[in-house]
Amino acid sequence: QLTPSSFLRVGQLSNVDLNEDVRELETELPRPRPNEIPHNEKLLSLKYESLDYDNSENQLFLEEERRINHTAFRTVEIKRWVICAMIGILTGLVACFIDIVVENLAGLKYRVVKDNIDKFTEKGGLSFSLLLWATLNASVVMVGSVIVAFIEPVAAGSGIPQIKCYLNGVKIPHVVRLKTLVIKVCGVILSVVGGLAVGKEGPMIHSGAVIAAGISQGRSTSLKRDFKIFEYFRRDTEKRDFVSAGAAAGVSAAFGAPVGGVLFSLEEGASFWNQFLTWRIFFASMISTFTLNSVLSVYHGKAWDLSNPGLINFGRFDTEKMGYTIQEIPIFIFMGVVGGILGALFNALNYWLTMFRIRYIHRPCLQVVEAMLVAAVTATVGFVMIYCSRDCQPIQGSTVAYPLQLFCADGEYNSMATAFFNTPEKSVVNLFHDPPGSYNPMTLGMFTLMYFFLACWTYGLTVSAGVFIPSLLIGAAWGRLFGISLSYLTNASIWADPGKYALMGAAAQLGGIVRMTLSLTVIMMEATGNVTYGFPIMLVLMTAKIVGDYFVEGLYDMHIQLQSVPFLHWEAPVTSHSLTAREVMSTPVTCLRRIERVGTVVDILSDTSSNHNGFPVVESNPDATQVAGLRGLILRSQLIVLLKHKVFVERANLSLVQRRLKLKDFRDAYPRFPPIQSIHVSQDERECMIDLSEFMNPSPYTVPQEASLPRVFKLFRALGLRHLVVVDNRNEVVGMVTRKDLARYRLGKEGLEELSLAQT
Repeated sequence: QLTPSSFLRVGQLSNVDLNEDVRELETELPRPRPNEIPHNEKLLSLKYESLDYDNSENQLFLEEERRINHTAFRTVEIKRWVICAMIGILTGLVACFIDIVVENLAGLKYRVVKDNIDKFTEKGGLSFSLLLWATLNASVVMVGSVIVAFIEPVAAGSGIPQIKCYLNGVKIPHVVRLKTLVIKVCGVILSVVGGLAVGKEGPMIHSGAVIAAGISQGRSTSLKRDFKIFEYFRRDTEKRDFVSAGAAAGVSAAFGAPVGGVLFSLEEGASFWNQFLTWRIFFASMISTFTLNSVLSVYHGKAWDLSNPGLINFGRFDTEKMGYTIQEIPIFIFMGVVGGILGALFNALNYWLTMFRIRYIHRPCLQVVEAMLVAAVTATVGFVMIYCSRDCQPIQGSTVAYPLQLFCADGEYNSMATAFFNTPEKSVVNLFHDPPGSYNPMTLGMFTLMYFFLACWTYGLTVSAGVFIPSLLIGAAWGRLFGISLSYLTNASIWADPGKYALMGAAAQLGGIVRMTLSLTVIMMEATGNVTYGFPIMLVLMTAKIVGDYFVEGLYDMHIQLQSVPFLHWEAPVTSHSLTAREVMSTPVTCLRRIERVGTVVDILSDTSSNHNGFPVVESNPDATQVAGLRGLILRSQLIVLLKHKVFVERANLSLVQRRLKLKDFRDAYPRFPPIQSIHVSQDERECMIDLSEFMNPSPYTVPQEASLPRVFKLFRALGLRHLVVVDNRNEVVGMVTRKDLARYRLGKEGLEELSLAQT
């Protein structure tokens, strides 16, 4: 979560859905809320669990897989394609809904304010118009902020860092819930209509991911409805693949860039990838763009036209009039450098701001007040800038949606108002396509300066909002300014078209802030419908990334680090070969015997000091000749299902007479397994024995204790493990490597740093 309030939800378990007989447990302790939360970025939080991307190959799993024949596997494959198509359709529809609602509400707001300003310009008293505009903005943003802060704090921000963590294998609470989707969509609509410096493109990625996670499970745990379909996909491995498809569909709905969506999922999102996945994800992205396109075309009354491929349409760039020459390439590279420096400045400012927010603004009511303050300030700044601007342009031949006349002569409009008095998407398109001479350099300079600080202040508020469009807008403004000043300096007409420079500036600024390279190049090419600019855009983005990385890391990585998430990068830190598994692993390990007393299991699971999720299973009765070697690994969730179904016998030598558990019983409990406190085990049952041999994974991955850290890291990261058992040469368990043990080591300024672990 990108909100400071996450640091309050410390010992707060989420409500767990059990069978109806057990009431929902709430373990929320009333604790005094501190005024300042000390926060240090050199921490790793222990509140994040890992996802289990490794299938537990126990006897039940193997039996079921052997029962499935070839045709059944083919139906599973068909189901995967069907799910991908459904993800695409639904993501496209959600994007349509957001777009249409924003267009109507924002249009209504701007018309009201415009009429009011026109009325008061005649007879004086414009401060009333300012008051009206600021009040409208603040009240709309207040609603959007209240629902996020009080109902679902995960929906704050753009959601890209959270999805990135989810695909990396970190379980962020509530991130793919239905409630999050509803709050996200409403929050985005409200924050864009409230005139904040935000875009609606980033949250589309999160929305797509939630839709994918929901559809692929074939049921809703929030609504307690089970549709009995897609039961095969109820495990983390399958869910992850669909979530990366959903993220790609979100990108392609936002920008009309299906290939860009696939590459985004590959570059920013998915930590695990295979070839079949690429084709399925591309299919989902294409369907999503097509759905959005056809629905919006019907809505705009051009049913067969298909002219709205994405939520933001940069419009076509004509190659004839806007080609580039070889001598412009150094200029583009210079723009990339500027974008990298400005992006690094943006990220550094946002970093200090977020630290301040985590420390002081962590109560929901304070967060709402801050959001309203930002909304009012944004309106005020916009109004003052429009009021003070004397930049008038003739109306005829221009494509302004809400032309404000203010103090201009009749038949003219105020050109500062086209930038501020509009949704950010429209402003970007205007900056790209307005003919040369539509903007005064002074107007653009002031606008860039103001919008830079507004966008920086807005990102990380408790509202759902993306950072894509504001960064494009800042970049387009200074890029256009750059183009105008070039044509002043050279007096040549070849440099004349500033739209091209606006495009390069937008790419440079966005690349400097989020540091994406490949996917962003393709997204920009697809959104402008022009391949000629591929090379300059690539150069600009590469330069921006190299320059920006020299100062600070990208915005999303920075927020992941600020949340103290145990995120595993592609490679282990470069200098870590000196460490071995023995130094990295956690000890001592809680082991279970293959046939264990029920009481022991319950006590181990109920022990709050060690909330382990995986337990190595060792041989039951080691005599002098036989060591207690590793026999398998069993998960906490599996043990809880076994206790819930009371799979035990009185004495060790009796066989089990009850009905056997099927894999379905484990799947039905996924993903919200009941907590151990809700399972009642009587005193007699505590004396029974439980046989783990058919439920444990008999072949867990192990490493010898002499293995070096990069080797352990590669195994853990490539297979998406949650537990890696460390054994000695006699196959006895000596330790356990989990995600936190590996994520602790990070390359800092002085070399290898070890982060401390904290309970926050």
